[in-house]
Amino acid sequence: MDSLLSTTDPIDALLSAHSLRRTSAARQVLGWLLAHADTSYTHAQLQAALQAEQAPALDRVTLYRLIDRLTQAGLLLCRVDVHRVRRYQAMPASVKAAPHFECHSCHRDQPLAGALRTDTADLEKAALHALQALRALGYQGLSLDFSVRGLCADCAKPAPAALA
Repeated sequence: MDSLLSTTDPIDALLSAHSLRRTSAARQVLGWLLAHADTSYTHAQLQAALQAEQAPALDRVTLYRLIDRLTQAGLLLCRVDVHRVRRYQAMPASVKAAPHFECHSCHRDQPLAGALRTDTADLEKAALHALQALRALGYQGLSLDFSVRGLCADCAKPAPAALA
């Protein structure tokens, strides 16, 4: 029965493939992050989002430990933003680089894959080259995170002149 579950449920299969326990909490967190793979979340944002979906409550320590295990297994990408806040995002196996943009003003964190649609081949080549060079030096368990910071298009727009 257990092997049947792991072959029919993709979340169970992912957890098993990475030697992680298939607990309900692991399924819940990984499933939710994969369903929202285009967004990164702080620990607090993730906990609030899970609670908003009326999922079974996870205490913050359990969630921290689970996020840490999923990150170490390579299933989540952990980035530290300019304010030293950790953000987590699902890391599909096919992704070699996860370009994103962080606005200095509104602090939105936006993936750039859609915006860079036509140029992702060059980005992917650069990422693969960097990963190959690091592997040749003996590094293991690698992923790349490209961060671009500045003002988003909304924040960069000049404010409308005040009506006199």
